This record gives sequence, structure tokens and C-alpha cells, in this order.
Amino acid sequence: MWRNNDSAKIRGYHAHIYYKRSTRSVAEHLRRLIPRRFKVELGRWREEPVGPHPQSMYQVKFGVREFSRIVPWLMLNRDGLSILVHPETGDDYQDHAFNALWLGDKLKLRLEIFGRLRARRRPSGRKDARKHRDRS
Repeated sequence: MWRNNDSAKIRGYHAHIYYKRSTRSVAEHLRRLIPRRFKVELGRWREEPVGPHPQSMYQVKFGVREFSRIVPWLMLNRDGLSILVHPETGDDYQDHAFNALWLGDKLKLRLEIFGRLRARRRPSGRKDARKHRDRS
């Protein structure tokens, strides 16, 4: 089904850089290089799966204007790591499941987490006080 979604609703992007114990040093090297070259916010190291992410990772948050610079650079410098890049549109499920692109091997995300998060929303539309942090 064709959807005519306006890309103007993209507020920014996340890149999730996945690693294993054996590739953590590669992820560390990439993490040192990224903020030297690009305007980004680096997320915490996540040594265990969190939210929809099935393995260790850290997040790199960047703006719309930075996309055309950082994504090609990641393509050429990921050194075998898998990277998920997705927009921030306000619909986490859609962004992770359908609006994402993968660099390297595509990992199976735990998308059911988004259904549980939606179920915890109050009728007023506000999230429950126990909201899930760092889910993306």
C-alpha cells in the first residue's frame, strides 16, 4: 500500500552501532572518531540488550542535515559492525520496523516491545510514569 508520508516530520535520526565482546574494540574506535567529524550526541554503552535491540550497542543521535554526511561515512568505516539507522518521526515501531536502513548484517529486532509500550500509555495519551527509557 502506498503511503504519501512527508519527510518533513523527521525530527532527526538514530544510528545504533551493534557489537559483540569480540568486536567491542572496533566499536570503541568508531565511537572515538564519530564526534570528531560530525555533530552528534553519543548514547551510553549498552552491554546487554535493551528495548528492541537484540545485542550490545550504543546510540548515535544526529540531525536531519547531518544525515548526508554521517551515513555514507558509516557505510565506509563501520569495519564489519552492523548499524541500524532510523528516523525519529514519533512512531518508534514504524521507524524501527519499516523506516530503517541497515549497514552490514540485519539483526532481528525485538519489535514486540513497542506493543507493550503502547499498551502502557494512559488514555490521555501521556506515558505511564514507568515509561521505558532509552528504548531506541
